[in-house]
Amino acid sequence: MKDSLSKKQAYNFTPGQVITGKWHGNKYRIIRILGEGAIGRVYLAQTGGRLVAVKVARQAMSVSSEVNVLRRVSKVQGLSLGPSFLDMDDVVTSHGTTSFYVMEFIQGQPFMPFVINKGSEWLGLFTAQLLGDLHKMHAGGWIFGDLKPENLLITKQPYQLRWIDPGGITKAGRSIKEYTEYFDRGYWGEGDRKAEPSYDLFAVAMLMVNRAYPSRFRKTSQKGTDYILEKVTGAPLLHPYFTVIKKGIEQKYEDAGQMKEDVLMALRNQKRAAVPSRLKRKAVLKKRNAPVNKTAGTPVTRERKGYLETVFFASFLLTIYILYLVG
Repeated sequence: MKDSLSKKQAYNFTPGQVITGKWHGNKYRIIRILGEGAIGRVYLAQTGGRLVAVKVARQAMSVSSEVNVLRRVSKVQGLSLGPSFLDMDDVVTSHGTTSFYVMEFIQGQPFMPFVINKGSEWLGLFTAQLLGDLHKMHAGGWIFGDLKPENLLITKQPYQLRWIDPGGITKAGRSIKEYTEYFDRGYWGEGDRKAEPSYDLFAVAMLMVNRAYPSRFRKTSQKGTDYILEKVTGAPLLHPYFTVIKKGIEQKYEDAGQMKEDVLMALRNQKRAAVPSRLKRKAVLKKRNAPVNKTAGTPVTRERKGYLETVFFASFLLTIYILYLVG
């Protein structure tokens, strides 16, 4: 008990405390805690005028393992959504020696609050971007594993999805050790926890479902896929992505690239459906309120023409933005 308490105190740092690397001598001033998991804690810190994320683990082996994964995954060609590795060292405190590593601190908004405040198109946009990155990760022989909103951020200028915790990333073919039940196919009785692309794609489908059910529902005695699809049917904002979600949880996709193409198709279909319906509503309002041309006896059409041009221009810009982010 005393030994366990001592280990916990060894990685319990306070705001303002400066930790100095035993081997490299780099100093990090702790600002606040960012999060805590099964392996250890992540702190926001400052060094040399820049902000960084410092992950302190209970066991040195955990640090070495995560750093090894982070370094190897960062070498996957075209993969850019994860944090950059900066340093690894030990820190000596009055409670013992603790291992830590330092990553790039990614500033942004939490994924779920961001997409909840936006339209369903944004859910599709960032899902497509995530799938593009997963496709590259899988091709490099790695599986994300613990894929959930808490591990994703949206950065600004331009808006871009980034992942922030490499702790669950697993070599393909091995067993997933870190997972969150709601996004885990094993929890829903839809497969084992073997690290393979379909495991991540199931989690992506549940990520989309989570947008409509932020508090997350629990499994019942009903078959997992049947219950999930029942929930999807009851959420209108998920209807454009029904086919994507269904194929994802039933694990019908061969790879993330296929799932990404279906998401992009759903986005294009939403745009085609949205423009006519908006124009129809606008036309009805214009017809009711439009001034009448006394000489010709017809409504003035200039404003309607300008609205049409604005709608199609906005649609064009959205298409360009999607191609820029996920192309």
